[in-house]
Amino acid sequence: MPRVHIKTYGCQMNERDTEQVSQMFTERGYTMTATDTDADVVLINTCSVRDQAEQKAMGKMGMVRRRRIPLVTGFMGCMAQSRGSELVDKAKVDLVVGTQKYHRVVDYVDEIIRAKEAKQMDEERFSIVDVEEEEQSQNTIRDHTLKEKQASAFVSIMQGCNMKCTFCIVPYTRGGERGRPIADIVEEVKRLAERGVKEVTLLGQIVNLYGRHEFPAVDGKSPFVQLLEAVHEVPGIQRIRFTSPHPIGYKKDLIEAFTYLPKLAEHVHLPVQSGSDAILKRMHRPYTAAKFTELVQRIRAARPDIAVTTDVIVGFPGETEENYLETRKLFEAIRFDNAFVFRYSKRRGTPAAEMEETIQVPEPVKEQRNQDLLALVNSIALPMYDRLVGQDVEILCEGPSKTNEARLTGRTGSNRIVVFDGNPARHIGEIFKVRITEAGHFTLFGDPVLS
Repeated sequence: MPRVHIKTYGCQMNERDTEQVSQMFTERGYTMTATDTDADVVLINTCSVRDQAEQKAMGKMGMVRRRRIPLVTGFMGCMAQSRGSELVDKAKVDLVVGTQKYHRVVDYVDEIIRAKEAKQMDEERFSIVDVEEEEQSQNTIRDHTLKEKQASAFVSIMQGCNMKCTFCIVPYTRGGERGRPIADIVEEVKRLAERGVKEVTLLGQIVNLYGRHEFPAVDGKSPFVQLLEAVHEVPGIQRIRFTSPHPIGYKKDLIEAFTYLPKLAEHVHLPVQSGSDAILKRMHRPYTAAKFTELVQRIRAARPDIAVTTDVIVGFPGETEENYLETRKLFEAIRFDNAFVFRYSKRRGTPAAEMEETIQVPEPVKEQRNQDLLALVNSIALPMYDRLVGQDVEILCEGPSKTNEARLTGRTGSNRIVVFDGNPARHIGEIFKVRITEAGHFTLFGDPVLS
Protein backbone atom coordinates (compact mmCIF):
# COMPACT_ATOMS: atom_id res chain seq x y z
CA MET A 1 0.00 0.00 0.00
CA PRO A 2 1.15 3.60 -0.56
CA ARG A 3 3.11 5.57 2.03
CA VAL A 4 1.46 8.70 3.44
CA HIS A 5 2.94 11.84 4.99
CA ILE A 6 0.79 14.57 6.58
CA LYS A 7 2.43 17.87 7.51
CA THR A 8 0.51 19.92 10.08
CA TYR A 9 0.70 23.66 10.71
CA GLY A 10 -1.30 25.63 13.25
CA CYS A 11 -3.25 24.83 16.37
CA GLN A 12 -3.78 21.78 18.56
CA MET A 13 -7.11 21.15 16.83
CA ASN A 14 -5.23 20.72 13.56
CA GLU A 15 -2.90 18.25 15.27
CA ARG A 16 -5.89 16.30 16.56
CA ASP A 17 -7.56 16.29 13.13
CA THR A 18 -4.33 15.03 11.56
CA GLU A 19 -4.12 12.25 14.12
CA GLN A 20 -7.65 11.15 13.20
CA VAL A 21 -6.89 11.11 9.47
CA SER A 22 -3.63 9.23 10.09
CA GLN A 23 -5.48 6.59 12.07
CA MET A 24 -7.95 6.16 9.21
CA PHE A 25 -5.12 5.71 6.71
CA THR A 26 -3.51 3.11 8.98
CA GLU A 27 -6.78 1.19 9.32
CA ARG A 28 -7.09 1.14 5.52
CA GLY A 29 -3.64 -0.44 5.21
CA TYR A 30 -1.57 2.62 4.27
CA THR A 31 1.80 3.25 5.93
CA MET A 32 2.38 6.59 7.64
CA THR A 33 5.84 8.08 7.21
CA ALA A 34 7.55 10.86 9.14
CA THR A 35 8.96 12.57 6.05
CA ASP A 36 7.65 13.46 2.61
CA THR A 37 10.78 12.40 0.72
CA ASP A 38 9.58 8.85 0.10
CA ALA A 39 5.83 9.35 0.51
CA ASP A 40 3.37 8.46 -2.24
CA VAL A 41 0.69 10.68 -0.69
CA VAL A 42 1.62 14.10 0.73
CA LEU A 43 -1.07 16.11 2.50
CA ILE A 44 -0.78 19.42 4.34
CA ASN A 45 -3.19 20.34 7.11
CA THR A 46 -3.03 24.02 7.94
CA CYS A 47 -4.99 26.88 9.45
CA SER A 48 -5.92 30.34 8.18
CA VAL A 49 -5.68 32.22 11.45
CA ARG A 50 -2.37 33.83 10.46
CA ASP A 51 -0.91 34.47 7.04
CA GLN A 52 2.41 32.89 8.03
CA ALA A 53 0.83 29.45 8.35
CA GLU A 54 -0.67 29.69 4.86
CA GLN A 55 2.61 30.87 3.37
CA LYS A 56 4.48 28.00 5.05
CA ALA A 57 1.96 25.51 3.68
CA MET A 58 2.16 26.84 0.13
CA GLY A 59 5.95 26.95 0.30
CA LYS A 60 6.14 23.41 1.62
CA MET A 61 3.89 22.05 -1.13
CA GLY A 62 5.90 23.89 -3.76
CA MET A 63 9.12 22.39 -2.41
CA VAL A 64 7.61 18.88 -2.43
CA ARG A 65 6.50 19.22 -6.05
CA ARG A 66 9.83 20.71 -7.18
CA ARG A 67 11.69 17.78 -5.68
CA ARG A 68 9.34 15.14 -7.03
CA ILE A 69 5.62 14.83 -7.70
CA PRO A 70 4.01 12.24 -5.42
CA LEU A 71 1.10 10.12 -6.57
CA VAL A 72 -1.35 12.31 -4.61
CA THR A 73 -0.91 15.79 -3.13
CA GLY A 74 -3.47 17.81 -1.24
CA PHE A 75 -4.51 20.32 1.40
CA MET A 76 -6.79 19.82 4.40
CA GLY A 77 -8.13 22.14 7.08
CA CYS A 78 -9.06 25.80 7.36
CA MET A 79 -6.95 27.01 4.44
CA ALA A 80 -8.48 24.34 2.25
CA GLN A 81 -11.94 25.37 3.45
CA SER A 82 -11.41 29.07 2.76
CA ARG A 83 -9.62 28.79 -0.59
CA GLY A 84 -11.21 25.68 -2.09
CA SER A 85 -10.63 24.98 -5.80
CA GLU A 86 -8.26 27.97 -6.00
CA LEU A 87 -5.62 25.68 -4.48
CA VAL A 88 -6.01 23.15 -7.29
CA ASP A 89 -5.19 25.83 -9.83
CA LYS A 90 -2.51 27.64 -7.82
CA ALA A 91 -0.69 24.73 -6.15
CA LYS A 92 -1.55 22.00 -8.72
CA VAL A 93 -2.71 19.62 -6.00
CA ASP A 94 -5.09 16.69 -6.48
CA LEU A 95 -7.17 17.03 -3.32
CA VAL A 96 -8.69 19.87 -1.28
CA VAL A 97 -10.71 18.80 1.78
CA GLY A 98 -12.47 21.19 4.17
CA THR A 99 -12.84 21.12 7.92
CA GLN A 100 -16.02 19.03 8.01
CA LYS A 101 -14.74 16.32 5.67
CA TYR A 102 -11.69 14.82 7.40
CA HIS A 103 -13.44 11.44 7.62
CA ARG A 104 -13.64 11.32 3.82
CA VAL A 105 -9.96 11.96 3.09
CA VAL A 106 -8.95 8.30 2.75
CA ASP A 107 -11.85 7.54 0.41
CA TYR A 108 -10.91 10.49 -1.77
CA VAL A 109 -7.24 9.45 -1.89
CA ASP A 110 -8.34 5.95 -2.92
CA GLU A 111 -10.50 7.46 -5.65
CA ILE A 112 -7.69 9.65 -6.99
CA ILE A 113 -5.26 6.74 -7.04
CA ARG A 114 -7.75 4.58 -8.94
CA ALA A 115 -8.36 7.38 -11.43
CA LYS A 116 -4.66 7.82 -12.05
CA GLU A 117 -4.15 4.12 -12.45
CA ALA A 118 -6.97 4.12 -15.00
CA LYS A 119 -5.07 6.93 -16.77
CA GLN A 120 -7.97 9.36 -16.58
CA MET A 121 -5.27 11.98 -16.24
CA ASP A 122 -4.35 11.65 -19.92
CA GLU A 123 -7.38 13.63 -21.08
CA GLU A 124 -8.09 15.91 -18.15
CA ARG A 125 -6.55 16.52 -14.76
CA PHE A 126 -8.51 14.63 -12.09
CA SER A 127 -8.93 16.39 -8.76
CA ILE A 128 -11.39 16.40 -5.86
CA VAL A 129 -12.50 19.47 -3.92
CA ASP A 130 -14.93 19.02 -1.02
CA VAL A 131 -15.54 21.97 1.26
CA GLU A 132 -19.26 21.44 1.81
CA GLU A 133 -20.86 21.39 5.24
CA GLU A 134 -21.79 18.01 6.70
CA GLU A 135 -24.05 17.33 9.66
CA GLN A 136 -22.55 15.44 12.60
CA SER A 137 -18.99 15.98 11.36
CA GLN A 138 -18.02 16.87 14.94
CA ASN A 139 -18.58 13.22 15.87
CA THR A 140 -16.02 11.86 13.42
CA ILE A 141 -12.89 13.01 15.33
CA ARG A 142 -12.81 10.26 17.95
CA ASP A 143 -9.99 7.78 17.21
CA HIS A 144 -6.40 7.90 18.41
CA THR A 145 -3.00 6.65 17.33
CA LEU A 146 -0.91 6.54 20.50
CA LYS A 147 2.84 6.26 20.75
CA GLU A 148 4.43 3.83 23.19
CA LYS A 149 3.96 5.07 26.78
CA GLN A 150 2.07 8.16 25.58
CA ALA A 151 0.39 9.63 28.63
CA SER A 152 -1.24 12.79 27.25
CA ALA A 153 -3.86 13.09 24.51
CA PHE A 154 -6.13 15.64 22.88
CA VAL A 155 -9.88 15.02 22.83
CA SER A 156 -12.02 17.01 20.39
CA ILE A 157 -15.33 17.87 22.07
CA MET A 158 -16.82 20.27 19.51
CA GLN A 159 -16.33 22.01 16.19
CA GLY A 160 -17.01 25.54 15.06
CA CYS A 161 -17.49 28.95 16.63
CA ASN A 162 -20.34 31.48 16.79
CA MET A 163 -18.42 34.44 18.22
CA LYS A 164 -17.25 36.03 14.94
CA CYS A 165 -14.43 38.16 16.26
CA THR A 166 -13.59 40.57 13.46
CA PHE A 167 -9.99 39.37 13.11
CA CYS A 168 -10.80 35.65 12.95
CA ILE A 169 -11.56 33.42 9.97
CA VAL A 170 -12.52 30.36 12.02
CA PRO A 171 -16.33 30.84 12.10
CA TYR A 172 -16.22 30.92 8.31
CA THR A 173 -13.94 27.91 7.91
CA ARG A 174 -15.16 25.63 10.70
CA GLY A 175 -18.80 26.67 10.79
CA GLY A 176 -21.08 27.18 13.77
CA GLU A 177 -20.70 25.54 17.18
CA ARG A 178 -21.52 21.84 17.22
CA GLY A 179 -20.88 19.73 20.32
CA ARG A 180 -20.48 16.00 20.75
CA PRO A 181 -22.63 14.17 23.34
CA ILE A 182 -21.08 14.01 26.80
CA ALA A 183 -21.44 10.22 26.91
CA ASP A 184 -19.47 9.81 23.67
CA ILE A 185 -16.65 12.04 24.91
CA VAL A 186 -16.43 10.24 28.25
CA GLU A 187 -16.31 6.87 26.50
CA GLU A 188 -13.40 8.12 24.36
CA VAL A 189 -11.58 9.30 27.49
CA LYS A 190 -12.16 5.90 29.14
CA ARG A 191 -10.60 4.14 26.15
CA LEU A 192 -7.61 6.44 26.37
CA ALA A 193 -7.21 5.81 30.11
CA GLU A 194 -7.32 2.06 29.50
CA ARG A 195 -4.39 2.54 27.10
CA GLY A 196 -2.31 4.38 29.70
CA VAL A 197 -3.22 8.01 29.08
CA LYS A 198 -3.11 10.04 32.29
CA GLU A 199 -3.81 13.54 30.97
CA VAL A 200 -6.43 14.73 28.48
CA THR A 201 -6.81 18.15 26.90
CA LEU A 202 -10.36 18.91 25.81
CA LEU A 203 -10.35 20.82 22.51
CA GLY A 204 -12.79 23.29 21.06
CA GLN A 205 -12.58 26.64 19.33
CA ILE A 206 -14.52 28.20 22.24
CA VAL A 207 -14.22 25.18 24.46
CA ASN A 208 -15.90 26.55 27.58
CA LEU A 209 -19.06 27.35 25.61
CA TYR A 210 -19.41 23.67 24.72
CA GLY A 211 -22.97 22.47 24.25
CA ARG A 212 -24.66 25.73 25.17
CA HIS A 213 -27.15 25.48 22.28
CA GLU A 214 -27.63 21.71 22.34
CA PHE A 215 -27.62 20.47 25.93
CA PRO A 216 -29.44 21.78 29.02
CA ALA A 217 -27.94 23.16 32.19
CA VAL A 218 -28.37 20.80 35.16
CA ASP A 219 -28.47 22.06 38.75
CA GLY A 220 -27.10 25.38 37.58
CA LYS A 221 -24.15 23.76 35.82
CA SER A 222 -23.42 24.36 32.16
CA PRO A 223 -22.86 21.44 29.76
CA PHE A 224 -19.12 22.16 29.88
CA VAL A 225 -18.94 21.84 33.66
CA GLN A 226 -21.07 18.69 33.47
CA LEU A 227 -18.51 17.31 31.02
CA LEU A 228 -15.58 18.25 33.27
CA GLU A 229 -17.23 16.47 36.19
CA ALA A 230 -17.86 13.35 34.09
CA VAL A 231 -14.28 13.21 32.78
CA HIS A 232 -13.01 13.82 36.31
CA GLU A 233 -14.61 10.52 37.36
CA VAL A 234 -12.78 8.44 34.73
CA PRO A 235 -10.35 6.06 36.53
CA GLY A 236 -6.75 6.57 35.48
CA ILE A 237 -7.12 10.18 34.34
CA GLN A 238 -5.03 12.36 36.63
CA ARG A 239 -4.98 15.70 34.82
CA ILE A 240 -7.57 17.57 32.76
CA ARG A 241 -6.80 20.59 30.59
CA PHE A 242 -8.92 22.48 28.08
CA THR A 243 -8.27 24.94 25.27
CA SER A 244 -9.09 27.42 23.92
CA PRO A 245 -11.62 29.19 26.13
CA HIS A 246 -13.29 32.59 25.78
CA PRO A 247 -13.57 35.01 28.72
CA ILE A 248 -17.36 35.12 28.46
CA GLY A 249 -17.48 31.34 29.01
CA TYR A 250 -16.09 31.68 32.54
CA LYS A 251 -19.35 31.77 34.46
CA LYS A 252 -19.67 31.15 38.18
CA ASP A 253 -20.04 27.37 37.77
CA LEU A 254 -16.79 26.98 35.81
CA ILE A 255 -14.77 29.10 38.21
CA GLU A 256 -16.17 27.10 41.14
CA ALA A 257 -15.18 23.87 39.37
CA PHE A 258 -11.54 24.75 40.05
CA THR A 259 -12.28 24.57 43.78
CA TYR A 260 -13.65 21.01 43.84
CA LEU A 261 -12.16 19.23 40.79
CA PRO A 262 -8.52 18.62 41.77
CA LYS A 263 -7.72 16.93 38.45
CA LEU A 264 -8.26 20.25 36.65
CA ALA A 265 -4.72 21.44 35.91
CA GLU A 266 -3.66 24.64 37.60
CA HIS A 267 -3.41 26.54 34.32
CA VAL A 268 -5.84 28.53 32.20
CA HIS A 269 -5.10 30.06 28.82
CA LEU A 270 -7.33 33.10 28.61
CA PRO A 271 -7.00 35.17 25.39
CA VAL A 272 -7.43 38.87 26.14
CA GLN A 273 -6.49 40.11 22.61
CA SER A 274 -6.31 43.76 23.73
CA GLY A 275 -6.36 45.86 26.88
CA SER A 276 -8.16 48.75 25.19
CA ASP A 277 -11.95 48.87 25.43
CA ALA A 278 -12.13 50.71 22.11
CA ILE A 279 -10.13 48.03 20.34
CA LEU A 280 -12.00 45.20 22.09
CA LYS A 281 -15.22 46.69 20.77
CA ARG A 282 -13.74 46.92 17.26
CA MET A 283 -12.63 43.28 17.59
CA HIS A 284 -16.16 42.28 18.62
CA ARG A 285 -14.90 40.98 21.97
CA PRO A 286 -17.86 41.34 24.39
CA TYR A 287 -16.01 42.38 27.57
CA THR A 288 -14.00 45.31 28.87
CA ALA A 289 -10.48 45.42 30.24
CA ALA A 290 -11.94 45.92 33.72
CA LYS A 291 -14.23 42.90 33.39
CA PHE A 292 -11.32 40.78 32.14
CA THR A 293 -9.14 41.87 35.08
CA GLU A 294 -11.94 41.03 37.51
CA LEU A 295 -12.32 37.60 35.89
CA VAL A 296 -8.63 36.81 36.37
CA GLN A 297 -8.91 37.88 40.01
CA ARG A 298 -11.87 35.53 40.55
CA ILE A 299 -10.05 32.61 38.91
CA ARG A 300 -6.95 33.20 41.02
CA ALA A 301 -9.08 33.42 44.16
CA ALA A 302 -10.64 30.05 43.35
CA ARG A 303 -7.25 28.37 42.69
CA PRO A 304 -4.45 30.49 44.19
CA ASP A 305 -1.66 28.46 42.57
CA ILE A 306 -3.09 28.78 39.05
CA ALA A 307 -1.01 30.01 36.10
CA VAL A 308 -2.75 32.38 33.69
CA THR A 309 -1.47 32.80 30.13
CA THR A 310 -2.95 34.77 27.27
CA ASP A 311 -3.00 35.76 23.60
CA VAL A 312 -2.81 39.38 22.48
CA ILE A 313 -2.80 41.17 19.13
CA VAL A 314 -0.88 44.41 18.68
CA GLY A 315 -1.41 46.75 15.77
CA PHE A 316 -5.07 45.94 15.19
CA PRO A 317 -6.69 48.42 12.77
CA GLY A 318 -7.26 51.72 14.54
CA GLU A 319 -4.97 50.96 17.49
CA THR A 320 -3.49 54.25 18.60
CA GLU A 321 -0.46 54.65 20.84
CA GLU A 322 -2.88 55.37 23.68
CA ASN A 323 -4.77 52.13 22.95
CA TYR A 324 -1.53 50.17 22.98
CA LEU A 325 -0.45 51.73 26.28
CA GLU A 326 -3.78 50.59 27.75
CA THR A 327 -2.86 47.04 26.77
CA ARG A 328 0.57 47.48 28.31
CA LYS A 329 -1.01 48.79 31.52
CA LEU A 330 -3.30 45.75 31.71
CA PHE A 331 -0.31 43.42 31.34
CA GLU A 332 1.49 45.24 34.15
CA ALA A 333 -1.56 44.88 36.37
CA ILE A 334 -2.45 41.24 35.69
CA ARG A 335 1.13 39.90 35.44
CA PHE A 336 0.51 36.93 33.17
CA ASP A 337 2.65 33.82 33.55
CA ASN A 338 3.28 33.95 29.79
CA ALA A 339 1.72 35.46 26.69
CA PHE A 340 1.68 34.86 22.96
CA VAL A 341 2.04 38.26 21.32
CA PHE A 342 0.98 38.54 17.68
CA ARG A 343 1.23 41.39 15.21
CA TYR A 344 -2.07 41.88 13.44
CA SER A 345 -2.14 40.59 9.87
CA LYS A 346 -5.06 40.73 7.45
CA ARG A 347 -7.00 37.54 6.94
CA ARG A 348 -8.98 37.50 3.73
CA GLY A 349 -12.68 37.07 4.39
CA THR A 350 -12.68 38.66 7.86
CA PRO A 351 -14.41 41.97 8.74
CA ALA A 352 -11.12 43.45 9.98
CA ALA A 353 -9.53 42.95 6.57
CA GLU A 354 -12.20 45.19 5.09
CA MET A 355 -11.64 48.04 7.54
CA GLU A 356 -10.58 51.23 5.83
CA GLU A 357 -6.93 51.46 4.89
CA THR A 358 -6.53 54.75 6.74
CA ILE A 359 -6.74 52.99 10.13
CA GLN A 360 -4.30 50.18 9.30
CA VAL A 361 -1.27 50.37 11.59
CA PRO A 362 2.13 50.60 9.80
CA GLU A 363 4.29 47.48 10.03
CA PRO A 364 7.21 49.22 11.83
CA VAL A 365 4.78 50.37 14.54
CA LYS A 366 3.38 46.84 14.91
CA GLU A 367 6.90 45.47 15.27
CA GLN A 368 7.89 48.07 17.85
CA ARG A 369 4.80 47.33 19.96
CA ASN A 370 5.34 43.60 19.56
CA GLN A 371 8.91 43.76 20.84
CA ASP A 372 8.00 46.16 23.66
CA LEU A 373 5.19 43.94 24.93
CA LEU A 374 7.33 40.80 24.64
CA ALA A 375 10.01 42.47 26.74
CA LEU A 376 7.39 43.35 29.36
CA VAL A 377 6.05 39.78 29.39
CA ASN A 378 9.57 38.43 29.87
CA SER A 379 10.36 40.87 32.67
CA ILE A 380 7.28 39.68 34.57
CA ALA A 381 7.21 35.97 33.75
CA LEU A 382 10.86 34.93 33.86
CA PRO A 383 11.32 35.85 37.55
CA MET A 384 8.40 33.49 38.29
CA TYR A 385 10.59 30.70 36.92
CA ASP A 386 13.57 31.84 39.00
CA ARG A 387 11.46 31.59 42.16
CA LEU A 388 10.88 27.88 41.50
CA VAL A 389 14.58 27.01 41.83
CA GLY A 390 15.01 24.76 44.86
CA GLN A 391 11.38 23.68 44.88
CA ASP A 392 9.86 20.30 44.06
CA VAL A 393 7.31 20.36 41.23
CA GLU A 394 5.13 17.55 39.91
CA ILE A 395 5.50 16.79 36.21
CA LEU A 396 4.11 14.43 33.62
CA CYS A 397 7.08 13.13 31.62
CA GLU A 398 6.33 13.35 27.89
CA GLY A 399 9.53 11.90 26.43
CA PRO A 400 12.89 13.11 25.09
CA SER A 401 13.57 16.84 25.09
CA LYS A 402 13.13 18.49 21.69
CA THR A 403 16.43 20.33 22.10
CA ASN A 404 18.47 17.46 23.55
CA GLU A 405 17.26 13.89 23.00
CA ALA A 406 19.67 12.64 25.66
CA ARG A 407 17.50 14.33 28.28
CA LEU A 408 13.81 13.98 29.14
CA THR A 409 11.10 16.61 29.35
CA GLY A 410 7.77 17.01 31.10
CA ARG A 411 5.22 19.61 32.10
CA THR A 412 4.00 20.83 35.43
CA GLY A 413 0.30 21.24 36.11
CA SER A 414 0.85 24.95 35.46
CA ASN A 415 2.15 24.00 31.99
CA ARG A 416 5.79 24.87 32.59
CA ILE A 417 8.37 22.79 30.74
CA VAL A 418 10.91 20.90 32.85
CA VAL A 419 14.03 19.24 31.39
CA PHE A 420 15.98 16.64 33.37
CA ASP A 421 18.29 13.63 33.19
CA GLY A 422 16.24 10.50 33.64
CA ASN A 423 15.58 6.90 32.71
CA PRO A 424 13.25 6.67 29.68
CA ALA A 425 11.98 3.23 30.64
CA ARG A 426 11.16 4.38 34.14
CA HIS A 427 10.04 7.99 33.65
CA ILE A 428 8.29 8.44 30.28
CA GLY A 429 4.55 8.49 30.73
CA GLU A 430 4.72 8.81 34.51
CA ILE A 431 3.82 11.58 36.96
CA PHE A 432 6.43 12.33 39.63
CA LYS A 433 8.29 15.17 41.32
CA VAL A 434 11.39 16.94 40.09
CA ARG A 435 13.54 19.26 42.18
CA ILE A 436 14.29 22.42 40.20
CA THR A 437 17.97 23.31 40.07
CA GLU A 438 18.01 25.95 37.32
CA ALA A 439 15.68 28.25 35.41
CA GLY A 440 16.22 29.17 31.78
CA HIS A 441 14.14 31.07 29.22
CA PHE A 442 10.65 29.69 29.96
CA THR A 443 12.24 26.31 30.76
CA LEU A 444 13.05 24.72 34.10
CA PHE A 445 15.83 22.18 34.75
CA GLY A 446 16.05 19.71 37.59
CA ASP A 447 16.49 16.20 38.95
CA PRO A 448 13.87 13.56 39.77
CA VAL A 449 13.11 13.34 43.47
CA LEU A 450 13.93 9.91 44.82
CA SER A 451 10.90 8.22 46.36
